[in-house]
Amino acid sequence: MSDAPITVIVADDQRVIRDGLVTILGALDGIRVAAAAQDGAEAVALAVEHEADVVLMDLHMPGTDGIEATRRLREQLPSTAVVVLTTYTDDDSILAALEAGAIGYLTKNASAADIHRGITAAAAGHTILDPAAAARVMRAARRQDAGPGPADTLPDGLTGREAQVLALIAQGLSNAEIAAKLYLSRSTVKTHINQIFAKTGSRDRSQAIVYAHRHALTAPER
Repeated sequence: MSDAPITVIVADDQRVIRDGLVTILGALDGIRVAAAAQDGAEAVALAVEHEADVVLMDLHMPGTDGIEATRRLREQLPSTAVVVLTTYTDDDSILAALEAGAIGYLTKNASAADIHRGITAAAAGHTILDPAAAARVMRAARRQDAGPGPADTLPDGLTGREAQVLALIAQGLSNAEIAAKLYLSRSTVKTHINQIFAKTGSRDRSQAIVYAHRHALTAPER
């Protein structure tokens, strides 16, 4: 990343929360709040207008909600990362947000430092999940895992190495970190990730993470 500040759009339908977030983010190093939106449609429009790096997105808003806004952003402005900031930690909300393309999921009891880390990680292309959200995703994965086949059977033609790489993606590791952990070159890791996306039908890392959890592919040793 360059030394330029991260351009952020805040989206929340409650003005007191929206204004509070703008104030908090404005005091954080390396972050520039370009605008604030009161619903998802406005968030998308402002993100496009300001070429935002990150949108800090509430989920449940009147009109266009955060899920649909995230989906539109991934289509219209794929370089913009979405970090969800919400009070909801139910399975449906978390998985829907990740499937729509959110790269981060935080709850509104997150500290300013947590939000700062989340935005910085998202801007760098890394996934960050609130511990409560991560735990819910893991529980949802265990419930949805059919698991009748042999343990060494991988879905959708994934190879053992691809499963390892996918598991590390699900843990939030970057390409460089995966390369170091598996003693691979970065170009090899990128090739594996492209194959993973193609085989799993994932558009980005967030959807690959959902896939990994739903198929219980979260252990690198598998």
